[in-house]
Amino acid sequence: MTTPSAASVPWQLTGNHWLSVPCIHPADASIHLVSVLHHGSKAALEFAGSPDWQAGRGPALLRPTLKVDGERRELGAGGMAWERAFAWIPSFACTAGDIAVNGTIWCPYSRDTDCAGMVYVLTLENRGSVRRELECAMEGVLGSRDLRVRTSRPVGDRNRALLSDNVVVLEGERQPALAALAIAGEDGTQAAAQDGDDASFALTRRLTLEPGARAELAFYLAAAPERDGAAAAVRAIRARGWRGLFSATSETLAALQQSTGSESLDRLVNRNLVFAYFYSVARALDDAHFYIVHSRAPWSPHGVTIRDWTALMWTIPAVQLADGALARELLLRMFELHGYWPGRGTNYLDGTLFASGFTLEGMACYALSLDRFIRDTGDDRVVEEPVVGETMYLLAEEIGLRRHPRFPLYSTDMDLGGNVAELPFSLHANAVVAQALDVLKRTLDEDSARRVEEPEVVRAAASRHFAAEADGKGIFASSSDLAGRVSQAAPDNGSLAWLPAYDFVPRSDSTYRRTVRAMGEPAPLSLSEQIGKLYGPDGERVLEWLRRAPLDGGVAAAFTDSDGRAVDGRGDAALSGLLAYTVWYAAHVMGFSG
Repeated sequence: MTTPSAASVPWQLTGNHWLSVPCIHPADASIHLVSVLHHGSKAALEFAGSPDWQAGRGPALLRPTLKVDGERRELGAGGMAWERAFAWIPSFACTAGDIAVNGTIWCPYSRDTDCAGMVYVLTLENRGSVRRELECAMEGVLGSRDLRVRTSRPVGDRNRALLSDNVVVLEGERQPALAALAIAGEDGTQAAAQDGDDASFALTRRLTLEPGARAELAFYLAAAPERDGAAAAVRAIRARGWRGLFSATSETLAALQQSTGSESLDRLVNRNLVFAYFYSVARALDDAHFYIVHSRAPWSPHGVTIRDWTALMWTIPAVQLADGALARELLLRMFELHGYWPGRGTNYLDGTLFASGFTLEGMACYALSLDRFIRDTGDDRVVEEPVVGETMYLLAEEIGLRRHPRFPLYSTDMDLGGNVAELPFSLHANAVVAQALDVLKRTLDEDSARRVEEPEVVRAAASRHFAAEADGKGIFASSSDLAGRVSQAAPDNGSLAWLPAYDFVPRSDSTYRRTVRAMGEPAPLSLSEQIGKLYGPDGERVLEWLRRAPLDGGVAAAFTDSDGRAVDGRGDAALSGLLAYTVWYAAHVMGFSG
């Protein structure tokens, strides 16, 4: 069982909701792993060239190769330059003698082209003065197939590479299969496969380039639940042609992009938004339904599990910025799959319990997420969905059961980091509950709304019971037992920096500002807390720090060093959603310029 680190290789990545391609090697543009989500297994199914893929060593799943006049030229031997279109489509440029090589890798995504597929296009240009005979191939090995929830485990049967009418099919020996891949080239490409211990294959295209001439070659990959579907899917993708697929995908990705008025902030927002959009949201290959997961990046320690809070308060707000229709569908999926028992702990992708541990915020955030969706999109008809009404009435009942017998405050068992709460009453949780109660009063029928606690009563009680001092001045305590004991230790992911986001206090509140300043910046830095400090007195400085932070290849990691370099919790797609939305909010609502 492994949870690999991505630190050894600065991978390029791309994907769509069906297929993630997280491991494109920056040195030679080889692809070491692709992944699909499998609902029946409650896991990601990963196809890799080698069990040692995380180190970037061993055979690749897909590797472009080039022979010039019969002599093999290693792509990237003289260096390889990368760039990224729309914060998501990687492309590279290199040379092999007098042959210039450019490549682009993407997964089709638009209303009409969305599919479990990938396209790899190579452009070859002869910049020399003599004719060149070229042999360009896409070679590879299926060296491992693993299932991953948080850690990987081998599927357990033999890997196979087969031919089906000049299409390479990769699958396991055991039937029925969990999934299969199919790979094909354009007309004139010759496919070969070796169905032995190494399950290797090659798709080769031969061509002649006159001086100054150029040629474009495309290779296609598709995934399906079994081999016949994979072969049919890759032929369908190929029939559409790569140019149309690229144009449609580019137009769709362009429509997702956000603007803040600052180019550097746009890069930060859009890189993290698109990462969250595709790596925290997935469609399962075996049922085609959408699921929210923490991260499809195989080095994420949270894997494809999910908590109510991270789905509703981190991922969906980012999706909502770019795609209101998908955000609505995801919101309803959360209410349907997870809302019948809100806040109970960490879940598998389909709502099955993974690890118990009740969080008050995880329960209350259903109301907050619904309210934000209605406010930002104007779609108040979502409350007419039966599952929404059922969940909201359940929330009112369940929140009431957590009330202290004397005080209008509410208890939790765990903090948002999954740790047992030091003290049962948390200020962060009660600030969230107060806002949830406000939503419930506006959402439930008149009789039910009257029985809901007044949110201002909760806020007033919290202000009294979570009062503390530092250097003789008032600050907020993070938790209390309501019997005289308080704690100023900040719970994971429940930073008091976020209090203004729940209308508990205004950003200008002096007690709040002192509280945030008293937090300091302990190493390593919690990125979720740093993002929360955008609401604090030094918000402009924090925004500048975020703008310059390298993070994990530009996307969120749970913890960073003081310069913003990822040190733990890499590839956090849900947290990227929080980062993208909050920076956008800081620019558009708080008026920060970056």
